[in-house]
Amino acid sequence: MKKLTLVVLALLLSVVVSGCSSSTEDIQTDNSVQELKDQSGMEESNVQSAELEKEDAIQTENYAEQVTDDVAKEQTAMKSSKDDRMVIYTANLSILVKSYQDTLNLVQQQLSSMNGYIVESNSYAAGEGNALEGTITVRIPQNKFDSFLQSVEKGSTKIVDRSISGQDVTEEYVDLESRLKSKQVVEKRLLEFMEKAEKTEDLLKVSTNLAAVQEEIEQLKGKMNYINNKVDLATVTMNVKEDKVNVPALENENLNTWEKTKQQFMSSVNFLLHACSALIIFFVGSLPVLVVLGVLLLIIIYFLRKRNKRNQG
Repeated sequence: MKKLTLVVLALLLSVVVSGCSSSTEDIQTDNSVQELKDQSGMEESNVQSAELEKEDAIQTENYAEQVTDDVAKEQTAMKSSKDDRMVIYTANLSILVKSYQDTLNLVQQQLSSMNGYIVESNSYAAGEGNALEGTITVRIPQNKFDSFLQSVEKGSTKIVDRSISGQDVTEEYVDLESRLKSKQVVEKRLLEFMEKAEKTEDLLKVSTNLAAVQEEIEQLKGKMNYINNKVDLATVTMNVKEDKVNVPALENENLNTWEKTKQQFMSSVNFLLHACSALIIFFVGSLPVLVVLGVLLLIIIYFLRKRNKRNQG
């Protein structure tokens, strides 16, 4: 009877132990499955995030390429049309005028009516008659460029030199415009990334890149504004000189006949005195040479006379 009781207890104990172990294994299994699910979810989230970033980059690149293509089409259209060319015109004039001040006044009047302005003006007196000479540099709207040159040339007495040059900056401007649009696309995408950024580190990186892009945008806009200003306003540099002929006044025009006679007499006396003075200076200064020549001449005469006497004897 005791043995039977021990056997039953042993069986019950084994059943309890097996049940506990199976429940423990089930719990561990459930935990492992949950961990696998969590890891899978994180991996899927990372993959989705990477795919989103890749998709954003592709969209940005495609949009930039589209903008570049549009700009290229605009550039081609601009090249095909002569009226759309961007040319910087400059002119240099060298003219003679009757009055420097009158010419300066004329230039100021023309600029006032044509919405131009003087960049630089300087003048100085030159020559024996204090004739004024100077340089005037002006900026004039391009559509008034030819008419301004004609008015200045018409007011001068002589055109000494005239040169006009044009610099085509169309391609340079289109290139700047293309780069500006591309940078603006990048700026827009960076602003979107900044709104989506959650980590401080990511926010700082995006802010740094955004600041660099915005600085480049400002530089490109500055260059484009400079070119626009140069194209809209032509530059004209004028070297202006007064054309004055100095006629010396006749000092003796009011003299009477007696005074003119006295003046002529004194001029004659002065001429004789100068001539005598020149002769005296010549003889006195050349005396040593004359003495030597005189001695040589006497010796030659002596020998010639002596020879003539022998021939006669």
